[in-house]
Amino acid sequence: MKKIPVYNSEGKIVEEIDLNPKIFGVAVKPELVQQAVVIQMANARKVLAHTKDRSEVRGGGAKPWRQKGTGRARHGSIRSPIWVGGGITFGPTKDRNFHKRINKKAKRKALFMVLSDRTQESKVIVLNELVMKEIKTKALAGMLAKLPVKSKKTTIILPKNDGKIVKSARNISGIKTIQADSLNIKDILKSEYLLIIKESLRKIEEVYLKSKSSQ
Repeated sequence: MKKIPVYNSEGKIVEEIDLNPKIFGVAVKPELVQQAVVIQMANARKVLAHTKDRSEVRGGGAKPWRQKGTGRARHGSIRSPIWVGGGITFGPTKDRNFHKRINKKAKRKALFMVLSDRTQESKVIVLNELVMKEIKTKALAGMLAKLPVKSKKTTIILPKNDGKIVKSARNISGIKTIQADSLNIKDILKSEYLLIIKESLRKIEEVYLKSKSSQ
């Protein structure tokens, strides 16, 4: 892999580094990435809609009228789906389960593929450090403007949770923050550029390659 530049907060190149090819130099397989995204979205899905079937509708335990002699159609319960206010047949229920599973190695591989794709497109920007002394959106926006980030859809990958950076980025349209140990494919795909703090590179290797070698 070719070396990539490391920028400071003034937008100047301070050094060049090699990215780990096991993470940022993986061949991309679109079908695996697509599978991982579908599974992530399915597992995040919440079941909200719920209709009651005839066993759940309140009342209607007694037969509404006798079987014969009234001239009306026979009915056994007002909870029947053909009655107004009765149960619902084949309606959505809270018991639906959309959970899907994916092999851990495949999931991690798909993540590396997405990171590699952004790297191949020269959309990975490495920053030597990012320090915010106070919560100030204007200061963060000014710093981002000095970097070669050509899209507002940018995700900043932090080595650890930093409330000042997170809150400063919150009001900048298209800018998201995520911790290096909590990367997910969907958020990376939604961003055109990845702004990675240099320390985050070590954290990514520590979290994802170490867990891989321990299996």
